[in-house]
Amino acid sequence: MSSPLHLIHLEGGPALSAFRATSLLQRLRERVSRVSAVHARHGYWAASDAVLPQAQHDKLKALLDNGETYSGPTDGALIVVMPRLGTVSPWASKATDIAHNCALPVRRIERVTEFRLQLEGGFLRSAKPLNDQELQACAELLHDRMTESVAFHIEAAAHLFDHQPTQPMAHVDVLGSGKAALVQANTEFGLALSDDEIDYLLDAFKALKRNPTDVELMMFAQANSEHCRHKIFNARFTIDGVAQEHSMFQMIRHTEKISPQGTISAYSDNAAVMQGGAIERWAPRSFTNAPVYEARAETSHVLMKVETHNHPTAISPFPGASTGAGGEIRDEGAVGRGARPKAGLTGFSVSNLHLPGLQEPWEQHSTSKPEHIASALQIMTEGPLGGAAFNNEFGRPNLGGYFRVYEQQVAGVQRGYHKPIMIAGGLGAVSDGQTHKNPFAAGTLLIQLGGPGMR
Repeated sequence: MSSPLHLIHLEGGPALSAFRATSLLQRLRERVSRVSAVHARHGYWAASDAVLPQAQHDKLKALLDNGETYSGPTDGALIVVMPRLGTVSPWASKATDIAHNCALPVRRIERVTEFRLQLEGGFLRSAKPLNDQELQACAELLHDRMTESVAFHIEAAAHLFDHQPTQPMAHVDVLGSGKAALVQANTEFGLALSDDEIDYLLDAFKALKRNPTDVELMMFAQANSEHCRHKIFNARFTIDGVAQEHSMFQMIRHTEKISPQGTISAYSDNAAVMQGGAIERWAPRSFTNAPVYEARAETSHVLMKVETHNHPTAISPFPGASTGAGGEIRDEGAVGRGARPKAGLTGFSVSNLHLPGLQEPWEQHSTSKPEHIASALQIMTEGPLGGAAFNNEFGRPNLGGYFRVYEQQVAGVQRGYHKPIMIAGGLGAVSDGQTHKNPFAAGTLLIQLGGPGMR
């Protein structure tokens, strides 16, 4: 049994700019009108195997000090927003790695945000505290349900470091209960399987004469999802009673098929490669210790990629757009046997913005949106920042993009980008000898590299 961790809690600087606090206050007051002000500060939690000596404690404190002092209140309703319990946040992975490079023996560092809500009081009396329903309404606005947890006292953040027991693998009794077992698993596990996919799995495991595991069903749901398979784009479709020769995806590919000049690879890797030219690269002459660097002539090609990250951006604009950009960077680097991402772009299409204080004539007939989807204004306030943030943290400039607003009533139906479009794309470079992958024979040993992420 492992020994208990030693936890350190350090108070940080302000977590909200004046502009963001004002914008957030307006949205909070729409839910609880008695909220008169919102303030926030960062808090840091560090876990170590032993109590840190004073010198290391001071070094850790200095490392986490961004030079700004929190001057807001320390009373009022407290809402603590932290990474989702049972996960290691991306921020923690980076911060912990930096701490290790500074010779600090910490297991992990996490950052939380401590919100303080000030309330309006009555005449000659103090403000009435928020009830549970009001606290929950405010908390829902302040945190991302997919990636964050919320609590109402500071010490609750210590549970970020609780040991999470491994869940045993479960089997779904298809052989005994038939289709009903898959239907129930589809709901319990949130697999979003269609009826024909459930029928396919039923037939497959009956033929295998065994029950599927929860891991197998989850893997099938992810690998066969619209995100991975593009089933809508690949589907056959009919226009005005006439079956079309190509699916939408085939129509897109058909352009390159009939006019492939200048293409090195397309629709076969994580990004497309376009013919480049001769360059000189500053590179080591060999791979021995302390190699000599020199200008080396080679042929370099241009790679390009554009993809969408619509639903995550609709649910949570900053992290949704951020991971959209990050996934595109990953795909560029995974082209062939190793490519180099160079420049990024992000684009957004949303419905009417409804800017505060403006009543534009074309915004008078807008329809409502599902509660779990962010507003167009919130998406355009937070989404571009998220996309730029991941690009900047990786070290790739976000040089291009677009922004479009569209909403219109057509034949009595309100059309628009109620579910937004978020486009992440970019350009990169790949050496001529690295454009295609080598095949691996069955039984080849694979080694996975990389730090922990969302577990």
